[in-house]
Amino acid sequence: MSRKIGMWLYSNGGGDKIQKKIIKKLKERDIKTLKDINLRQAIAKNGHIYHGNTKVDKLDLFFSYNAGEQTQYQVFLYQALNRVIPMINTYDAFALTEDKFQTSFLLQQHGIATPEFQLCHRDDTVHLQRIMDKWNKMVYKPTDGWGGVGLTKIENQATLDMLLPFLNQMDLRFFYVEKFVKYDNTDFRVDIVDGEFVGCYGRKASKSDWRTNVTSGGSVFLREPDDEVIAIAKKAAKVCGTDIAGVDIIYDLEREEYVVLEVNGIPAFATPEQEKMGLNFNDRKIELIVDMIDRKTKK
Repeated sequence: MSRKIGMWLYSNGGGDKIQKKIIKKLKERDIKTLKDINLRQAIAKNGHIYHGNTKVDKLDLFFSYNAGEQTQYQVFLYQALNRVIPMINTYDAFALTEDKFQTSFLLQQHGIATPEFQLCHRDDTVHLQRIMDKWNKMVYKPTDGWGGVGLTKIENQATLDMLLPFLNQMDLRFFYVEKFVKYDNTDFRVDIVDGEFVGCYGRKASKSDWRTNVTSGGSVFLREPDDEVIAIAKKAAKVCGTDIAGVDIIYDLEREEYVVLEVNGIPAFATPEQEKMGLNFNDRKIELIVDMIDRKTKK
């Protein structure tokens, strides 16, 4: 009896072609793929989660890989599904890496350097002012989110005074701030799949911004990581329990060490344009993902 998995993978940026390659390789191993299983269109009833006529909870595995279209409803069903079938990534790993504070807290607990951070209660403005006086510059980050959205650099009292009413308006009970790290405005994005190093590229902030995220105007360039960077990325991915991870690392010029900024549970494949630049890790990434699905679905 052949195995059957569900997949929800982003289609933009060459994702549709990546999906076809994954499905083809899985078929060669007698694994059938039901694609485009968007849990937003699913219904839970009578002990099952239905997507059309498919009982998603009866599949051998669900592979969710779409960062840009997640909703609270989908995440809620994601959690329920992971109680009964294997997931890539697991719900626990997904939820952890979606939360900046929880990720940084766990990484530091395991000896992995991150920027200095504090979690503050909204009403404790005195404590926040002490942090500002101590750090001089800091970054406000939503505890969830991706692509650099919502990041605010706070480097004076005026910026802080503008931010606080916004936080109150958003009814945020707590917020997360990091000490601003002095670095060369470039980072490493290291892809790890199933504990193995897949590939790496660099990102550089634009002249008008300090964020390296492409969605914030950053640009991608070819970059080879050294053994230390790869080892840090592997350890961070393992600590977070991720089957697939993109680990963002920068070099702190003041502390003279590499620090992990973020562990992304849904790192994009190289786009067709990036492949033309020389980013050639897609095939290896696909092979490792297919190997992992094969292993996790064997009965």
